[in-house]
Amino acid sequence: MTRARVVLAVLLIGCASGPGGPAPEPLAWQAAHGRDHPLAGRIRDVAANAWIDETSLFDALARADLVLIGERHDHPDHHALQARILEALVARGRRPAVAFEMLDGDDAQAVAAATQGGGDVPTRAAALRVGVAWDESGWPDWALYAPVFEAALAAGLPIVAANLTRAELHALGHGGAAALPAGRRGALGLDAPADPEERHALAEQIREAHCGHAPEAMLDRMVDVQRAWNAQLARALADPARAAPEGAGAAVLIAGNEHVRRDRGAPRWLARFAPGARVASVGLIEVDPDDPEAAPDEATPFDYVWLTPRVDLADPCDEYRESLEKLRERR
Repeated sequence: MTRARVVLAVLLIGCASGPGGPAPEPLAWQAAHGRDHPLAGRIRDVAANAWIDETSLFDALARADLVLIGERHDHPDHHALQARILEALVARGRRPAVAFEMLDGDDAQAVAAATQGGGDVPTRAAALRVGVAWDESGWPDWALYAPVFEAALAAGLPIVAANLTRAELHALGHGGAAALPAGRRGALGLDAPADPEERHALAEQIREAHCGHAPEAMLDRMVDVQRAWNAQLARALADPARAAPEGAGAAVLIAGNEHVRRDRGAPRWLARFAPGARVASVGLIEVDPDDPEAAPDEATPFDYVWLTPRVDLADPCDEYRESLEKLRERR
C-alpha cells in the first residue's frame, strides 16, 4: 500500500446550484500539491465531453442503479469526496448499500456486529475499526477512511464486505483461477477463459503497477487475481441490487480507481451479473502538475472524472525500486 500523508490546506471550491437543490458546501483541500492547478476540483462528464458542476454530477449519480467511486487509497481528499457523494445520494432519496474493497469476506460478521450495535456514529465506527482489525490490515490509516464509513453509518446504509476472502486470494496467488472450487469459479464467471483483449490489458496494468518489474513467471496468476478481484467487487454490487427496494439506489462501490474503470474493472463484469442496470463510474484522479490543460477526453475509462490536487510528487517506482527488483527476480 502507498504511504498516507495528510497535509492541511485552505483552498475552497464551490459550484452553482442546480435541480437537485442548493449548492454543496465548499470543500477544503487536504492534499498539498496542485491546489492552484486550474483543473483541481473540476468534474468532467466523459460521454458528453463537457465540464459539469457538483450538483449535476450528484443528480446524474442519483439516477443510476449502481455507482462505482474510485480513489487513490492514501488520498484524504478522495475519501472526503466519496463521503460527499454518499451524502448527496441520501439527500436525493437514495438508500444504497455501500460495498468496500477494503473489507473482505472474512470481515462480514464483524461488519454486521459493529453496524447493528448501539451507540452514536463515532462509537459504531470505532467498533467497526476494531472488529475488522483495520490497523493490522495494511490499508492506510483509518482516519482517512473514517469520513466514508461515518457517512454510511449516519444514514443507516448497509455496509458490504466486498472483497475476496484471504483464503481465496492466497489460493489465486499460488494456483490461479484453477485453485478455486468449481462452484466458486462459476459464481465469479471464471469458469470460461478470459477475453484475450482483457487479459492483455490486465497484464499491461500489472506490469505498469510494478514499474516493469512484474515477474513474467507469475503474470498469469496475477492476472487471475485481478480478474477474480474485479468479478467479486461486481458481485458485491449485483447481489444487493437484486434485493434492494425499487428506487433505493441499489449499491455504491468504494474501490481503487483501477477497479472502477469501465474497460477492465468491475463494470465489465456487471454486464454479466446485473444486466440492464444503470451503471455510473467516477474516477477520482490527481491533476498533472506539469500540464495545466491535461483534461480527460472521450477515451478516459470512467463515466465521470473528478480532478483533485496531488498527495505527493514522488515517483512510486523510485520509492519501491529495490523491493520491485527483488520481486522480478522471483521464479
